[in-house]
Amino acid sequence: MESAHHAVSAGTTYLFATILAAMILALALEEKLHARKSLIVGFFAIGSLLLASIFGFMPFGDIIIPGGQRLHMPIYIEAVDWEVIAIIIGSSLFVDVTSRSGLFSWIAIRLTKASGGDPLKLLWYYGSMTVLFSAVLNNVTAMIIVGSLTGVSLKKLGQDRMMLGFLLIEGLLTNIGGLLTLISSVPNIIVGNAAGISFVTFFIKASPYVLVATVATLLLGARLFRIGSLKSDSDRQKAAALIDSFDERDGIHSMPFFWFSTAALVAFILTIATTSITPVIRDLGMGFVAMAFAVVVLARFKHEVNEFYRAVDWDLILFFMSLFVVINVMEHAQVLALIGKGVAWMIGEGDSATGTAALLIASSVFSSVTDNIPLAAMLAKILTSLNIPGDSSLWWSVVFGANLGGNITPIGSASTLVAVTIIHKYQLKLSFGGFVRLAVPYALMQIVLATAYVLLVL
Repeated sequence: MESAHHAVSAGTTYLFATILAAMILALALEEKLHARKSLIVGFFAIGSLLLASIFGFMPFGDIIIPGGQRLHMPIYIEAVDWEVIAIIIGSSLFVDVTSRSGLFSWIAIRLTKASGGDPLKLLWYYGSMTVLFSAVLNNVTAMIIVGSLTGVSLKKLGQDRMMLGFLLIEGLLTNIGGLLTLISSVPNIIVGNAAGISFVTFFIKASPYVLVATVATLLLGARLFRIGSLKSDSDRQKAAALIDSFDERDGIHSMPFFWFSTAALVAFILTIATTSITPVIRDLGMGFVAMAFAVVVLARFKHEVNEFYRAVDWDLILFFMSLFVVINVMEHAQVLALIGKGVAWMIGEGDSATGTAALLIASSVFSSVTDNIPLAAMLAKILTSLNIPGDSSLWWSVVFGANLGGNITPIGSASTLVAVTIIHKYQLKLSFGGFVRLAVPYALMQIVLATAYVLLVL
């Protein structure tokens, strides 16, 4: 930046921390305010930027790029993580277009047939798929694909009443799957690089927890949402008769387009999964991959693309853009630094059980209301400055906390917010407060398991 920003006083930091708390409260009361999330956060984004400009701590000015050239970029444009926005738009368009081929209906019906129409088996199938997809793709793409398949299966079975439970559980499982490998989420990459944790070591240490947490989440979800197996012979016979009436080819109107979509989906998954290690593509990022595949499949409906553009959830897009702006202002207002100081005070000087548990819980709470990427980066810097060795369990506290905190609130992670958006798409009501009320039992269980695992195993 050309202009240097001014030091931020403690009073200013506390003021902006209060603004962040007020935004979270407003989101919790969205039903009483009769306003969409994008509008609520949009107001806070505008207000935060205006106040930040008045106080003069934002780095306004041109960006100086290599070679001495100046690039004019408004601060609210820089604040947005455009790769996340591109992933959401590109993945949504890709799934919407390829679903017209009948591919997703075909997959959903095949899974439904494999389950024998048993809702509990179907929950385990989709839960396992969610974790696997979240580990090799990004959480947002995984939720969009699995959410689409879930809707088809439950509607075919006439089990629409279970839609809320399935989609909520899948949304929570995206953040479990995001723990599986070093490249499954950005916080994993940040902490892994800082601590010097290799890909293989990360997988070996994280996979036992992911397995246990997945099983525990599915068991708890089945119980709380009363998703059970078919008990009586008559119920199983009815389900079998219903399954026999399903024909996975019903939704396929063009076999060439079906095979084209199948090839595109396989290529999309493989490309997303290998983006970080593929030359050229790794420089362009996952957002580019998602948008590129969206453009390729849109070519099939080149005269009707407006129909797909209208289907994009602009409320979700605007919400994310506004949220990124608010979080960016909070970072410059030293609100995240204030959180970091509190965390550093909690863990003390060394590697103790109390400090490890406190760090995991604190990072979970804070990542539920702030972007876990700058939070993970800040905590990694703190641990590095304290000369914490790479094999310390403190590093794993940050990994687990930054990922699992996204399951406490719908704004804790992009994938949980996408899950809520899909829930609303099926005309199901779920407010900010409603999500927290339903998700907290799962989040608490996952965090308790993670704390025990870090203290007793790692």
